[in-house]
Amino acid sequence: MRLIKTFQIDVAHCLETFPEGHKCRRVHGHTMAVDVILEGPVPEDRGYLVDFGEIKQAVEPLRKQLDHHMLNEIEGLAVPTVENLSKWIYDRLKPALPLLVMIRVHETPQNACEYVGGL
Repeated sequence: MRLIKTFQIDVAHCLETFPEGHKCRRVHGHTMAVDVILEGPVPEDRGYLVDFGEIKQAVEPLRKQLDHHMLNEIEGLAVPTVENLSKWIYDRLKPALPLLVMIRVHETPQNACEYVGGL
């Protein structure tokens, strides 16, 4: 069974690793949707995998750290691509959410990145 909890962040960043003149080198912002995806068997006695409130509690400190901030200024996100952000979020949530298997970050409604643990 897979469980998905989505949260939203408004962030700014610039991607200095892009070629000179590329629009992403300039400071710009995104409203991102982040899917936190857990997977495992549902215990029959309980009938649910994980309480959504537990996921929200684990996510909230990270959401506050990212929301309305410049990603380049956050430790570990000097190169704040959607790929690096996906892994950064996964690495910080995994200790609190052992059933976490994937983080999906929607940079725009059309563009997303999935980080699967261990890759």
